[in-house]
Amino acid sequence: MKEKENISPEFLETIERYYNGLMSKEEKFAFEEALQQNALLEQEVEDIKTLLFSIEKQSLKEKIDEFHADLPIQLEIEPSISNLRFLNFRNIAAVVILFAVGSFWFFNASSNEKIYDNYFKPDPGLPTMMATSDDYTFYDAMVNYKQGDYKTAISKWEKLEKLSPNNDTLIYFLGVAHLADKHIDKALSYLEKSSETTTSVFVEDAYYYLALVYLKKDKRDKAIEFLKKSTSEDSKKLLEQLK
Repeated sequence: MKEKENISPEFLETIERYYNGLMSKEEKFAFEEALQQNALLEQEVEDIKTLLFSIEKQSLKEKIDEFHADLPIQLEIEPSISNLRFLNFRNIAAVVILFAVGSFWFFNASSNEKIYDNYFKPDPGLPTMMATSDDYTFYDAMVNYKQGDYKTAISKWEKLEKLSPNNDTLIYFLGVAHLADKHIDKALSYLEKSSETTTSVFVEDAYYYLALVYLKKDKRDKAIEFLKKSTSEDSKKLLEQLK
């Protein structure tokens, strides 16, 4: 089991606050929304709750048995789960190594990342029929890009970039290709450079994808900053979602 797949103390604390009614309205809404959207996460949380209730119940029963062992007359008392008003997760640290949550994009994937997942779609690319003998390699890579073979497209475009390092079309598509291939930091580098070329026909789209990168990196303020620069409909919709 990978280390990152173990339940983190933060995750346990979040579940504790949820079941003990200690979340704010906003946090509870976001948590329940995440559970509704991810059935596997919901099951993991339910399993953790069930296990911890069992442990707490057994612990309470043992304490009651010890107490009644000192009484002259033994009474059969079955502890009620209703007595377990608050789960004490911190006293059950061993549970951490018993379950794998696989990071599951709840807190590893914050609400910002979930919004990113809902809004990100790769740029549709340019029509490949525009290719000529002079730009054959670029459009050949565009075919790969449109087929979802981002790595091959990137490899071909990077070779062209060495010959034309300031070509705004190359820079932009290298940015969105890296983003589609989940290379967030590389995408950030290219898209930042693309957004600086304000005369480029791709600048509006660069703002939008750059905002998505920052959202993915959990930097909502930076995402909003770039969305405000864009006049595209997608940017307006996403900006409204983030307000």
